[in-house]
Amino acid sequence: MRKNKTNPRLTSPSAASEGVADQQLRIIGGRFRGSKLRYHGDPSVRPMKHRVREAIFNLISTDCKGCHAIDLFAGTGALGLEAISRGAERATLIEQHVPTARIITRNIAHLELEEQCTLLVTSAFLWGKRDLPRLEAALPWVVFCSPPYAFFVERQAELLELIRQTIEYAPAESLVVVEADQRFDFTLLPGDWDVRSYLPAVVGIYRPATSG
Repeated sequence: MRKNKTNPRLTSPSAASEGVADQQLRIIGGRFRGSKLRYHGDPSVRPMKHRVREAIFNLISTDCKGCHAIDLFAGTGALGLEAISRGAERATLIEQHVPTARIITRNIAHLELEEQCTLLVTSAFLWGKRDLPRLEAALPWVVFCSPPYAFFVERQAELLELIRQTIEYAPAESLVVVEADQRFDFTLLPGDWDVRSYLPAVVGIYRPATSG
């Protein structure tokens, strides 16, 4: 049965205050808790709000231990680096926008995680078609899919296919986390998703090895 759990509405700050807050990103938990992450302030990157990231990792933190974290639309790298902080063995961060990828490189270097992190400057959609089927499956994956919200409308077919492929190839004990907004219908995806609202974000969590 699909679970629909709605958390209390999160306050949505003004666009101006969001810009200030987003430039002060930090790791929330784990061994790098409190470490600052760089962000160039470009609003098109839309880093996940701290309270949404905290809520997600409160739910999945134990799943990160010993996993391979994969961030399909990495932005600042906060999700993959948060997973490393909470025990992930390694992380693959995929970001197409070159200036943003440079920020990820600096964040990885700041935390001295070059040996655990792989940054791919490419399209997540291209990566899904070309590299995902050959991705090593020795460790369970924790996959984060947090693209620009507009993709759920403008590139919905491509996005659905990417998520479906991820589920298909994910090894046992893996986890897939999707952050969308209220326009996206999680019933379009295969399996039973634990859907939670942190408005304006809506987050779905899927465990391929245990669902269905």
